[in-house]
Amino acid sequence: MSLLLLGNIEGGTTDEEIKAFLVKYGFPPFDEIEHVPGDGTRPAVTLTFHSLTPEALRKLQPRIHNMFWKTRKINALVMAERYS
Repeated sequence: MSLLLLGNIEGGTTDEEIKAFLVKYGFPPFDEIEHVPGDGTRPAVTLTFHSLTPEALRKLQPRIHNMFWKTRKINALVMAERYS
């Protein structure tokens, strides 16, 4: 399992648009999505991929990090796994 933080996405972007964007650049469909609360100026989501290792996700991450998408320069960061 691995986590990807996708930040500075345009407000109002749907989960389906995010999934289509990632699949277009070679990512498998994510298994879970969590919208990160904030003040709304730089919306973000955390995506969970059950089928990818963090190492595999790190190889895909440069494909979209700092890319302009929907008038914004997005940030893609592979996160450390959360433990309960």
